[in-house]
Formats: sequence, C-alpha cells, structure tokens
Amino acid sequence: MDYDQTQMPTAYDAGRGYRPAILAMWLGAIARRLPAEPIDDILDVGCGTGRYSAALAAHFGARVVAVDPSAKMLAEARKKSAQGVRFERAAAEALPLPDASVDMIFGSMVFHHFNDPDRAVREFLRVLRPGGHVCLRGGTTDQLESYAYVPFFPTSRGLIQASLTSRAFIEATFEKAGFNLASHELIDSETGENWRHYADKVALRADSILAQLRDDDFEAGLAALRRYAAAAAPDGPVIEPVDFFVFRPA
Repeated sequence: MDYDQTQMPTAYDAGRGYRPAILAMWLGAIARRLPAEPIDDILDVGCGTGRYSAALAAHFGARVVAVDPSAKMLAEARKKSAQGVRFERAAAEALPLPDASVDMIFGSMVFHHFNDPDRAVREFLRVLRPGGHVCLRGGTTDQLESYAYVPFFPTSRGLIQASLTSRAFIEATFEKAGFNLASHELIDSETGENWRHYADKVALRADSILAQLRDDDFEAGLAALRRYAAAAAPDGPVIEPVDFFVFRPA
C-alpha cells in the first residue's frame, strides 16, 4: 500500500498506538532475546510514524536510523521528540546505510509491505555487523482467525490471505538470504484497553487491511463491532497474538 496516497498517516497513531506499558513490554521482550553486548546502532525499518524509533534509542542507549518509503508517515514521525534518531526516506530494498553499520534491525508490521522481500532481507544482511540480529514483529496468515476484527469484517479474510504471508514464508526468506532463526514465539499484545476503545480505534481505519475494504463492508462491520462492544465487559482488554521473530546471520 502506498500510504502517501491515503490519509492514514494522520490517523495512524490514534488508530494503531497503544499505552506506554505495552510499548515497554515490547522493548523488554526485544532486549531479553538479544545477547548482553552493547547495541550502539539500530535500524528501524519501515518506521512509519516512529512509534518505536525514539523508544528504541532511549531503551538501548543507541543511535537509531529510522527509514520509511512514505513521506507522509515520516512527516508524522518527525513531529515526535526523537533524540538520537535520524529519519530517512528509503525502502527496505535500498537502505541508505554502509555495509556492516548496525547492530540490530527492528521492524514492526512491515514484512508484508516489502515489494521484494528477498532483496530487502539481503539488504539486512549487508548492513548488519557481525553478531547482529534482526527483530521482527508482525502478522501472519497463520493467525488470521485470532485477529480481533476478523469476525466482524468477513471479507477481511481474503484480504489478509492476499496481503500477509505465512510464518513459514518469512522464515524461508531469511534462511535463503543467509540467516538462521534464533527464536520465534507468539506474544499476546493489547490492541485495545477494552472493546469500546478498540472499536473507536478501528473506526479510524488506520490499518492497511481495513483500508482495502469496500465502504459498505467496513460500515457494516464497524456497526457489528460497536454492538458487540456495547455488550462486552467494560474493563477487559482486547488481546491479539503477534508473531515475533529473531534472526541472526548464519
């Protein structure tokens, strides 16, 4: 999806953001799966509005280069306080970095946006220093029925199948490029403080799958979701499983 042809960037943080405690949970999950060596330089690939960029810099005490092909996404990212972060407009397939220049590559919900996954992952291998790691969080077709909005938007199933990839495909792409899988797990992540909050976020349509739905399908699904939310417990969070991969060069 070309985000610059949409209005999604201005609504992205409100529609896809989460509480500081959830961000802290993810930073801790990343750190626990990496060796104890210092991480001085990080690439935040497909950084979008920079949700993770400044947090990565602060958590690891590192310099961060945050890249995204969307000018509108980067405009939103640059509005944030981001000490230690440099934003660059670039695609994953052509990273504006020297060889062996970063200790870690982080990507959130980005793999399915690569135009050429093989080329992107080869670029990862090129810019990683020896001993470096790639940390990738994202959605996969394997978890399709676990995504909270799917029951309310039935036609989203076909779009997810066409847009996302399987866990096996991601792992095979990295293996082909010269990586080994260090770890994979499903991490439960809060996507809404409760169902009403979740419905309000979904209403912003700041999701590349929901943005592809016909307007009448989206409105019908949102109405069904709001009816469900009105009857749901007011204090129960909405949880979705997120695939979390860590790769290292073979």
